[in-house]
Amino acid sequence: MIRIITSSRSRDSCRKLFKTLELLPLYSQYIYSISIYVVRNKHLFYTNNQIHSIHTRFKTNLHPVTVNLTKFQKGMYYSAIKIFNNLPREIKDLANDIVPFRNALKKFLLTNSFHNSKEYSNYQRYSIEI
Repeated sequence: MIRIITSSRSRDSCRKLFKTLELLPLYSQYIYSISIYVVRNKHLFYTNNQIHSIHTRFKTNLHPVTVNLTKFQKGMYYSAIKIFNNLPREIKDLANDIVPFRNALKKFLLTNSFHNSKEYSNYQRYSIEI
């Protein structure tokens, strides 16, 4: 559909087309909706500083639940923790106010355009612009 809208050839990559049209690929939409869910439902998640009193650089990350069941690890709750913890710290710091968080997250996802979970988990966050 995007190729038809932009009059592109059938063999052209859609990565650039998503960016030029400012559309989020499916996996980026998933990251966006899961992250918004986490921010709106903070009471369902624990942070590392709520679990222990050691001040580490990951103290504001969500505490990953220790489970052995693959079914639980593939579920939404566990995925939400992994996805939210992989966000850049600058965006996670905005999680107390939904509007700036949503805007920064959308800009981040439009800039990087993740198409699968492997791309997102391997993302190197050396320098980002919000």
